[in-house]
Amino acid sequence: MNIEKQYQEDHSVKLIVELDQDKMNDYKRRAASKLSSRSKIPGFRPGKAPYDIVVRTFGDGAITEQAIDLFIDAEYSNILTEADVNPGAAGTLESMDSLQPPKMTFRIPLAPEIDLGDYHSVRMPYEWAAPGEKEVETALEDLRQMYSTTETVDRAIEVGDYILLDANSETAELNRTGFAAIVREEERENEWPYSGFAKELVGLKPGESKTIAHTFPEDWEVEELKGKSAEITATVKMVRGVLLPDLNDDFAKQVGAGETFEALKEAVKKDVEKRSQDAYDDKYFVELVEKIKEGATLKFHEHMLEHESEHVLQDLSQRLAQQNMDLETYFKMRNTTREEFIEQEIKPAAKKRLERSLILDEIISKEKIQIDNESLDAEYNEAVNGLIMQGMDFSKVRGGKKGQRELSQAIAMEAASRVMTRKALDTLKSIAMGEYKPVEEKAEEAASEPQEEASAEEKSEA
Repeated sequence: MNIEKQYQEDHSVKLIVELDQDKMNDYKRRAASKLSSRSKIPGFRPGKAPYDIVVRTFGDGAITEQAIDLFIDAEYSNILTEADVNPGAAGTLESMDSLQPPKMTFRIPLAPEIDLGDYHSVRMPYEWAAPGEKEVETALEDLRQMYSTTETVDRAIEVGDYILLDANSETAELNRTGFAAIVREEERENEWPYSGFAKELVGLKPGESKTIAHTFPEDWEVEELKGKSAEITATVKMVRGVLLPDLNDDFAKQVGAGETFEALKEAVKKDVEKRSQDAYDDKYFVELVEKIKEGATLKFHEHMLEHESEHVLQDLSQRLAQQNMDLETYFKMRNTTREEFIEQEIKPAAKKRLERSLILDEIISKEKIQIDNESLDAEYNEAVNGLIMQGMDFSKVRGGKKGQRELSQAIAMEAASRVMTRKALDTLKSIAMGEYKPVEEKAEEAASEPQEEASAEEKSEA
């Protein structure tokens, strides 16, 4: 078997394989035997017809085609080994170049090649600071709002009230009857008919009206309102004031975050800090990986990008499904086609995600990062508890014990992936901050700690 290797610009390789004719004849005889065993040839038991009879019955072309299939099944892995090719995906038989001698061309996507460059020289300070008392108080106020109740009041509208109103205008798109709104302090882009409308009604009492003039910008999302000036007469029908619970021990018990208000405040503080640090980390690590990518060389086949694009599109589809929307409706809302959306938005997002994944995988390999059982158990238990809190009953999983086992394995794999990713990011952070220690040095320090403690105890006894 003679193999010619040709590297391609798309990070694939062509293997032109020329097969010895005697070996090809051997596979053709195996193919003839297989064909005859599956068919009835008059006068012969299955698989016992002579080769020339099988050729006359099925034709040389059918036998050759079957022989090629048998050859690929038996020899493909040997071809890759002999050609010293590390595949990144399944290859394809691109062409059958000749039968005399047997010659065929395979196209094989190559495994990605990652050169991180001098990533140990990358520096990026980690400057997260814990939120102050103001942020904690804001979070407590948000929690009060979640547990608030409302009551109908006979007074002027205040910020924070819920109101019911009728809106009348000569512009048909601005007419509403029995429209409910919240008078917010901050502006919200999705407020009807424009951001800040409800706040302009502050001071009105039930039964009172106010005419408001507004000019919509040229790029307004509603076609009929683009660049148009209109007047809206709002008549207040009802005002409901918000009753907020007191911040005390009873409220802490109601929320379920402890027996005292101090315990609730401490829990809220930890949550605020975690969300703040998570948000900072997301931005920090995206920028850090981008800095490493600037000095790195990443080579991968288009097949990997297409595969990642499918995952990104699937993730989007699942998120839309939670909002009772499908992809086709989403494309119509975005005024785009499936093909344009994939090319303009899905593929760029998939490329960034794929490059980040390849860089982290290479970091894990180079830094010899491993998962410890303690971290894995903690992550697994947290994932399981999270599912239980969302209402999942593991005893009702489809497939009985087998289904439960498969689900458990899937959760464990996801947990392992998250732990490994976190360890890789922590390693990059230590490098970027100039605090990096090789895994061997860490192991030596860990091994010496018990001895140091023992020697300290010996000294104190002495």
